[in-house]
Amino acid sequence: MRIWGRGKRYRSRLQTYLMAFCTVFITIAMVEYPKEAFDSAIVGLNLWWNIVFPSLLPFFILSEILMGVGVVHFIGVLLEPLMRPVFNVPGVGAFAMSMGLASGYPMDAVITCKFRKNKLCSAVEAERLLSFTNTADPLFMFGAVAVGMFGMPELGATIAIAHYLSSFLVGIIFRFHGRHRDSYTTEPTAPVQGNIIVRAFRAMFEAKQEDKRSFGQLLGDSVKSSMNTILLIGGFIILFSVFLRILAVVGVTNYLDAIFAAALNLIGVSTSLAPALVSGLFEIDLGALAASQANAPLIEKVTIASAVIAWSGLSVHGQVASIVIESGIRMTPYMIARVMHAILAAVLTMVLMGPGQGLTKLFISPVMLNLGNTNSLAFWGTRLEQISYQLLLLLSLLISISITVHIIRSLYCYIKR
Repeated sequence: MRIWGRGKRYRSRLQTYLMAFCTVFITIAMVEYPKEAFDSAIVGLNLWWNIVFPSLLPFFILSEILMGVGVVHFIGVLLEPLMRPVFNVPGVGAFAMSMGLASGYPMDAVITCKFRKNKLCSAVEAERLLSFTNTADPLFMFGAVAVGMFGMPELGATIAIAHYLSSFLVGIIFRFHGRHRDSYTTEPTAPVQGNIIVRAFRAMFEAKQEDKRSFGQLLGDSVKSSMNTILLIGGFIILFSVFLRILAVVGVTNYLDAIFAAALNLIGVSTSLAPALVSGLFEIDLGALAASQANAPLIEKVTIASAVIAWSGLSVHGQVASIVIESGIRMTPYMIARVMHAILAAVLTMVLMGPGQGLTKLFISPVMLNLGNTNSLAFWGTRLEQISYQLLLLLSLLISISITVHIIRSLYCYIKR
């Protein structure tokens, strides 16, 4: 026990020294290369202001309001029969999953953190939920990657199917995570008695009664909280933009290139994709772009891009950590899940572009937007409309499946009696 405690102190001390060294190193490098640091900060700021801010802020505010008026509690009761057996998380997890699928990173982290603070899930359930709801939005994969980077709209379905299917597989695997920390000893086998619709409306009413805020106060609190979150995300995007540029200028990325090139060579993949993995290690957009421009076979380029999208980059991980750390959610399970997601997405992409190629033809790609005019009001109006439609479609589908499962289980228990 004493040895374990001593080892923990040494690790803590080593982490402190390493963080101090990295901070001093980056600071000196920024002083040495001020122009590169400034230019990269402007790039990060433009990315946040033109893409992230208008894309996520409305949904941050919407999620806050939906939790305040009890709609999330309503959805939680309806989806408990589906989410608990499959992913071992409460029914409200479907809301985080749907919002994450529709609007992308780091929407799921914001909602999961709110669930934990409002005691809608335990810490281990929040870790399970975060493991598989951290997904890219469809517009990014279909529009930015397939059309904008690869110039091949038909790749959108392949990348999206691999991304979401591998995410669900991670969720199923992580249902066994932290079983000893669950608040119940055995999983419930029989459905809760009573009409599920009535119980859902009752849960919504009780949640609104407990909140006690008027709609005006709720709206104001939602805007303030969402603005704080979106500013936090902007800071991380700018920070990692500068960080990645500084690493490239001082030559650190060259060593990482060599390491990734050796790893790719071992598995028989073109070493020209190593820079894409280095960029994707830190930032998802840069990694996917580098993969599309590499001198390698198409199947390998798409596979690496799919892995980078699933990994999502240290920039996104930093945003997630800053959001959830105050709620007691550990980041280690999340990071393990991201590695698993990247590996599974890469494997599934190779399968879908090989023997499973016919499967992607069954899916119709959504209407592509003109990515060259992302500052127009028409673009963002269409984007918000598309995301809202996808969110409602996903929730409707999940609720239909959940109610069907509940009815089947109720009939089974009735016949068994």
